[in-house]
Amino acid sequence: MPRAPKPIRLVIADDERLFREALRLLLETEPSLRVVGYAADGAETVRLTRELKPDVLLLDLAMPRMGGLETLHALAAARSRVRTIIVTGAIQRPEVVTALQLGARGIVLKDATPAQLFKSIGVVMRGEYWVNGTAMMDVIAAFRQASPADAAPPPEDRPFGLTKREREIIVAVAAGRSNREIGEQFGISKDTVKHHLTAIFDKVGASSRVELALFALHHRLI
Repeated sequence: MPRAPKPIRLVIADDERLFREALRLLLETEPSLRVVGYAADGAETVRLTRELKPDVLLLDLAMPRMGGLETLHALAAARSRVRTIIVTGAIQRPEVVTALQLGARGIVLKDATPAQLFKSIGVVMRGEYWVNGTAMMDVIAAFRQASPADAAPPPEDRPFGLTKREREIIVAVAAGRSNREIGEQFGISKDTVKHHLTAIFDKVGASSRVELALFALHHRLI
């Protein structure tokens, strides 16, 4: 008889005790999730993450002693492999950019539904990104503002082996368009769009639309 998969181990980092406990009760309604620790400030978060080595860290931005972004910086410096999801009441575009640059894998607002939170955990466990409540173009625009125009060399005629159509689809993905909308834009079927996206992901090593958009921006493909 096959063994049941190991539960996903989580640490909750938030300075509000009631919120931490309520979030634990919610998460543990899902048998595949297990909360293994709490942290009430940034310094404690870094210590617990090193000691417990959780799979996922749910991190608030507004933390005492060491804010959420400072905590991300400390975790990055320590080469922690934890997948961090920012769980916050509000976040500005520059903070989204900084959080992603420092290694956050997801952004979830506190008014998200339980289903969205559960889905975000599954997505980051697959090595992908989850950016909830933030328009793709907002993130792209903020990255452009934060990065100098000459940060990367001019693109080649066929960078990464991408065809002209594949580069057009990347631009459409970065604009936040769905597969249906991309198909309508170029007069192709949704299945053809999916085929192109599979080829694009293989060529550039991206695993999600957000990751593809950020990769494209960094390499000046858009």
